[in-house]
Amino acid sequence: MASGIHPIHPRDWTLLIALSILWGASFFFVGVALKELPPFTIVFLRAAIAALVLFLIVWVRRIPMPRGVVGWWPFVGMACLNFVVPFSCLVTGQTFISTGLASVLNATTPLFTVVVMAAAGEERLTARRVIGVVAGVVGVAVLRGLDLREAETGIGVALCLCAALSYGLSALLARRLLIGFAPLTTATSQMLAAAIITGVVAACVDQPLSLPVPSLSVILAVVALGTLSTALGYVLFFRIVARSGSTNVMLVTLLIPVTAILLGTVVLHEDIGLRELMGGSMIASALLIIDGRALAWIEARRWRTERS
Repeated sequence: MASGIHPIHPRDWTLLIALSILWGASFFFVGVALKELPPFTIVFLRAAIAALVLFLIVWVRRIPMPRGVVGWWPFVGMACLNFVVPFSCLVTGQTFISTGLASVLNATTPLFTVVVMAAAGEERLTARRVIGVVAGVVGVAVLRGLDLREAETGIGVALCLCAALSYGLSALLARRLLIGFAPLTTATSQMLAAAIITGVVAACVDQPLSLPVPSLSVILAVVALGTLSTALGYVLFFRIVARSGSTNVMLVTLLIPVTAILLGTVVLHEDIGLRELMGGSMIASALLIIDGRALAWIEARRWRTERS
């Protein structure tokens, strides 16, 4: 039965921003790694490093893990929909199109998530939610200065949209099967399953053992991709899911381009122009519309004013 959409927990706004920084940086790390490594090898290394880091934490803290086929299969499904398929599509897509366009297409994830949840009967397809998501996607396009001439390579665009759809399906799976698990257990179980799956794929497609040793910059990018953007990122991801819901956490894809530009301004001293200000304002407005609390407060004030 369809249920209402809950606002984002106040404490999770900070986690969403932190997650957007970690995942926004992943596009840069992937861009560096693609100079010397094939796509499926990058995806496998990302999963393997993250799985190792998370498993060591779980082992030290003696956190229980799933047991048996029945206990593991939800995490295998989550690994496929929330990591293997989307990251493979995004990394491969970035070999056809620019990183900027890939991040714009990735920002359609909340739109796919809303549609998937409504089609599955999990949430009502409210006008407020749809308007907010569409406004956010347009804001991202404005922010990144989307040039449609970049979309000449339809394969790259299609792959990135498949990644966004896969994320939407993973939100449905998380809603139905992963409620009640500790965030660290969920993140570790997913990454262990993802490491095994991507290891088999990489071995068959890329044969990574035959590749030359990459440069130091590529090694550092892959390590950062596995530890920061993935291990730490998914701990934050599942913590937000546990408290604010799987639909709300997908809003992070709207924030990723914003944080990327802010990081460029603060770290690289890049200038912020009118386009960036307009796009950022549209995304901020979209998030407020989707969350609903600000609109409810305005409506309550208007109602009290009319009553007085």
